[in-house]
Amino acid sequence: MQPLAERMRPRSLDDYIGQKHLVGQNAVLRRAIESDRIPSMILWGTPGVGKTTLANIIASVTKRAFFQLSAINSGVKDVRETIEEAKRKQFFNTANPILFIDEIHRFSKSQQDSLLGAVEKGIVTLIGATTENPSFEVIPALLSRCQVYVLKELEPDDLLELVNRALKNDEVLQLKNMVFKETEALLLLSGGDARKLLNIVELISEFAPQRTGNTEGGIFEIDNQIVTNIVQQNIARYDKSGEQHYDIISAFIKSMRGSDPNAAVYYLARMLEGGEDVLFIARRMIILASEDIGLANPNALLMATTTAQAVHQIGMPEARIILSQCAIYLATSPKSNSAYMAIDAAIAKVRATGNLSVPLHLRNAPTSLMKKLDYGKGYKYAHNYAGNFVEQEFLPQEISGEKFFDPSVNAAENRVREQLRAQWKEKYGY
Repeated sequence: MQPLAERMRPRSLDDYIGQKHLVGQNAVLRRAIESDRIPSMILWGTPGVGKTTLANIIASVTKRAFFQLSAINSGVKDVRETIEEAKRKQFFNTANPILFIDEIHRFSKSQQDSLLGAVEKGIVTLIGATTENPSFEVIPALLSRCQVYVLKELEPDDLLELVNRALKNDEVLQLKNMVFKETEALLLLSGGDARKLLNIVELISEFAPQRTGNTEGGIFEIDNQIVTNIVQQNIARYDKSGEQHYDIISAFIKSMRGSDPNAAVYYLARMLEGGEDVLFIARRMIILASEDIGLANPNALLMATTTAQAVHQIGMPEARIILSQCAIYLATSPKSNSAYMAIDAAIAKVRATGNLSVPLHLRNAPTSLMKKLDYGKGYKYAHNYAGNFVEQEFLPQEISGEKFFDPSVNAAENRVREQLRAQWKEKYGY
């Protein structure tokens, strides 16, 4: 039997929940669909907001041939074969077939390049779905040929409407006496993802009694505690990607932070085998390079940033080698979180003290009036002094002497500490 999320997939625009700014009455995309003037497009939105469903509805309403590829397991060869098949579907006065590519942001540059000719010549109308900003993840040449539509997160009322429809219309759920007395946990655990929401409802339905001829006394009333207990006990069943997406990436990051290259590579392999987005992995390594290594080895950030660029250009399966190299480098690098701690301490001080006045000698003085008000007066240009340093006040008077940056104990930051101690003497306590 199909999952509930698939059984409840809308088949028309009128049944489609959410995205009124795009497909509501007289909305821009709805007019394009109903007039069968469909541009190639990128649908950008978080998981479970209806990107795939909308693509299917567009094909259904316009009665176009529909081809679908997933960027997780499709390569250039698959794209070219699909385009050739689309050519064979074209007849006189027929509309272009639709080529839907799920998670198009996972395509490498060469894979995206293979789409250009077909889109430009009108062989296919491309609909790409992405959870990532297309400005960064889709090559400019392809992006310029597509209209980008942003799908908003579903509102709680939208999600509850979806649940009510399922309870009322699904043939399987109709056999259950399910009533949601409370819905806060249901909405929280779904995270705004309609697919997860219906997966949870389906999971809970397994614990509900079957409807009998006399329904009195057989109602299964569901509160927040019941939802939480059932989901926590069956988390892998309602969201198979949840364990990989959260627990495995957490173990991966903590293994690199803990300087264990073997564990880091193992969890990297788990993610790659599970189909995790390689760019998501690369971005998390960029964060770790600054948060957990930082000034102990500034080259770590360069390595992680270069890794992300290389992975974006190369794609899988070769990207696994690049990711492995970076993960091992980060795991074996000396560690420091001093930059991370410094900015958080500074933000806490800003929130506690508000907008303190910038010292006059540090202010910009682009006009004569500002100069008359002593903006910039007394500022000492560091390069005019020995060692390119001269002691002066840079912080607002109210927090003068406040220390946010405290170098960690490692070779690189030990040198930084000695430099600061020589320059600032006792002011900051280095």
